[in-house]
Amino acid sequence: MNWPTVNFSHLRRLSDDTGLMEHALGMIPRRKEGYSTDDQARGIWVCLEWMDLVAEDDKPILYELLDTYLSFLLGVQKEDGHFHNNIAFDRTPEDETPSDDCLGRCLWALALAVVMLPDDGRRIAAETMLVKALDRAPDMTSPRGWAYAMAAASLLQQQQVTERSNLMLLIQRWSQRLAEMYRYHAEPSWRWYEPKLTYSNGLLPWGLMCAYEVLQQDDLIDTALTSLDFLISMSTTDRGRIRPIGNNGWCTRRSKAQWDQQPIDVFKLLLAAAKAHALTGEAWYADTVERCRAWYYGDNDAGTPMVDESEGACFDGIGLDGLNRNQGAEATLSYLLMEAVWRKWVSQMNGSSQVARPSSVLMA
Repeated sequence: MNWPTVNFSHLRRLSDDTGLMEHALGMIPRRKEGYSTDDQARGIWVCLEWMDLVAEDDKPILYELLDTYLSFLLGVQKEDGHFHNNIAFDRTPEDETPSDDCLGRCLWALALAVVMLPDDGRRIAAETMLVKALDRAPDMTSPRGWAYAMAAASLLQQQQVTERSNLMLLIQRWSQRLAEMYRYHAEPSWRWYEPKLTYSNGLLPWGLMCAYEVLQQDDLIDTALTSLDFLISMSTTDRGRIRPIGNNGWCTRRSKAQWDQQPIDVFKLLLAAAKAHALTGEAWYADTVERCRAWYYGDNDAGTPMVDESEGACFDGIGLDGLNRNQGAEATLSYLLMEAVWRKWVSQMNGSSQVARPSSVLMA
């Protein structure tokens, strides 16, 4: 299939010799806002996903960016294996509490690097950091950190690229904790792991599906799909348009915020739906993948494309007053990841069922 060209101009604009700058005013980087390790991990993911999708002439650009982001992680990893997340523009660490979400993102990015890179100096650096980071993994308390870590450990276990003997134990521990959270909070009208739907919700069912691929436990896939069905229904308007949970209030059993909608949440929903479709072949998930992608290209509450295809950029969100026209790292990375995951999903799928997944919460 001949795909439209994707531009990495804005990703390069946001990146300097230190790393990927976190925020922008319009398309211009806000240097004084500094960097986040979260974005470097996402940047590694972007470079790796696109490496086998671009022409040979474009690969040096991705490798250059990848080297910068790997070097950033190497510079902020602590002796105990954790990663400092927030770094000022002058490269000094800012005060913070260690983030398990950040650790999980780094575990996933480094696991991808170890699996996807050739056996060279880049892979040596990634594997060295990964081994140290895995020592911190058993102490993680964040559900989204668990999800990333489950995905990383499951990938490593399936590819057998590391001799770590505790990967299966870690996958079992995190998946059972997440399943226990679901059983504690779930009710017939609230099929979720927490009392609120907040940010990056799609990570939780995605992480369980990754664990299922290794453990093959029916309760894990049942929980993952039931919760994903609920999330899809809560993220869909009466007309079938994707409307992610707004971060201006989130979503509880009693209320749901419409604004401010974040691109990263739509990408995480697409990621989970693509995984569910790969595992089940059900049309309900294929349709969700396509609707999530359509959100980026204008089928959203603003009725306006979220992406600037000529720059490879994405706007930061949708609020009550319309688009937030700043083009920061998180939004841009979510767009580039969405497009790469979508293209690989389209290339790999072998047809799907014509029967939508039965669920009492569809279109609720």
